[in-house]
Amino acid sequence: MPVYTAPVEETLFVLNDVLNISQYENLPVFAEASPDIVKAILTEAGRFAEEQLLPLNQSGDAQGCRFENGKVSTPEGFREAYELLVESGWPGLITAPEHGGQGLPRILNAAFTEYMVSANMAFALYPGLSLGAYEAIALHGTDEQKQLYLPKLSSGEWTGTMNLTEPHCGTDLGLLRTKAAPQDDGSYAITGTKIFISAGEHDLTANIVHLVLARIEGAPEGTRGISLFIVPKLLPENGKPNGVSCGSIEKKMGIHGNATCVMNYEGAKGWLLGAENGGLKAMFTFMNEARLAVGLQGLALSETACQNAAAYARERLQGRSISGVKAPDKAADPIIVHPDIRRMLMNGRAFNEAARALIMWTALKASVAIYSEDENERMRAADHMALVTPVIKGVLTDTGFANTVAAQQVFGGSGYIVETGMEQYVRDARIAMIYEGTNGIQALDLVGRKLAHDGGRALMGLFGEIDAFLQGNAGNEALEPFTAPLKAARDDLEKATGWLMSNAMTKPDNAGAASTDYMHLMGLVILGLMWGLMARTAQDKLDEGAQNRAFLENKLITGRYFMERMLPETTAHLARISAGAETMMALPAEAF
Repeated sequence: MPVYTAPVEETLFVLNDVLNISQYENLPVFAEASPDIVKAILTEAGRFAEEQLLPLNQSGDAQGCRFENGKVSTPEGFREAYELLVESGWPGLITAPEHGGQGLPRILNAAFTEYMVSANMAFALYPGLSLGAYEAIALHGTDEQKQLYLPKLSSGEWTGTMNLTEPHCGTDLGLLRTKAAPQDDGSYAITGTKIFISAGEHDLTANIVHLVLARIEGAPEGTRGISLFIVPKLLPENGKPNGVSCGSIEKKMGIHGNATCVMNYEGAKGWLLGAENGGLKAMFTFMNEARLAVGLQGLALSETACQNAAAYARERLQGRSISGVKAPDKAADPIIVHPDIRRMLMNGRAFNEAARALIMWTALKASVAIYSEDENERMRAADHMALVTPVIKGVLTDTGFANTVAAQQVFGGSGYIVETGMEQYVRDARIAMIYEGTNGIQALDLVGRKLAHDGGRALMGLFGEIDAFLQGNAGNEALEPFTAPLKAARDDLEKATGWLMSNAMTKPDNAGAASTDYMHLMGLVILGLMWGLMARTAQDKLDEGAQNRAFLENKLITGRYFMERMLPETTAHLARISAGAETMMALPAEAF
């Protein structure tokens, strides 16, 4: 059975030492987030993931969900685990106190979600979309809708979903056909079919709140005519079934313990959420939350896969070290002595620690964007969220998947066997690169929309953050192994941006051809900044005589590895970007 230990110490290092969240105690959500409270919450979150969810991961994958007569049964143990989740108050960790929540900062939910996904991704998807539904209704709903739905979503008594994709259209939502017919009582009759709906039907809660994109009769064509509706499984006023049903569940590569549903709406009663024909604006509240959560899934599966690979590498005996015998009392050395095994383990570790810092940094920005009294500070935080969201989703899931494959490789043939659990991590991680907008779409969003938005203000803000770090640590010899590579990578990003500005306007294919490389280049630079911040913190604490010297020294070693062996990949991305689209687009379609 796979092992997993929640990285509580790593999370606390980022929150308390690197980000110094105590400086934000003036924000209302941080008022109760004292260091002791934060540590207690993260410790309990880790224990819940390790003790309740991890034991259900392989069994849930083997059993999968059952579909009979329109009803979905989740794997054995999932209902009991969900009941404990609700009893413990985890769904309301960051929701508003007026809705029964605890009103704590988003960083704590990000950490809890990471632990849940690492332990059992399929289970984590059931409550996972409820927060997005909660925030969409909180931001765009009427007072009556808020009073009706938010307490139930906050408590976990009800769960939420997002219904976008239809059999004939995915990303191109302008093609959707689901209809909304106005009714005399102010509601709408929703008719259509949605596919790939995570947790669209299950037996964990009595009611499920579906947020559904549909077109009101007579609305404009394309995305300008799309509206968003609240369509509950059971009608809140009387508990009777609504006209919504699950037609089937998908047989899929991974996340077998989660029901991916085909949802049929047959005149189902729905209520407009937000403005008529303003559905995409309202849905983007949900989608941005979901995309950040999916990026976090890339980190979470990379973390648990790498933990298992490291444990196996310490124990598995195979061959002798090329630099001399390391375990003379044994028939062979453990494979962790071999440089290529170290390469895979270090790649995963260096990524995981920086990705966690990026997730926490961005979750902190989310709270600042909402609660800060400083208008400019709110604007800068919102700019960061907009720019970095596609990078987090695309880069963290691409790299997270690659790390699960590398972790499986550490196991050799045993990694291909179900019993070790490694092949499940590979299968589960694969979906994160696809749903909530494929990673190619994330890259196009970054290059095509986010870079130029508001005159490139968000990108200039990012360069400002990097330059402030570099300038603030100029002349610090201890940090030279971090600042010099970061400066070179930062310059690669600037050159790539300049190339796009000069070559993409006249030939849009250049932007499309460059987009994925640009997204990964930016991701590496931001992860490099995270390592710079962590290294500075670790070095300062060592200079101050901190007791946890081994932890801090290991942090510096891992960071130097990232700077020496991973960050230089920005140069290759820049070369591919600068090559343009000519050879990529040269072959005629019939030649493929």
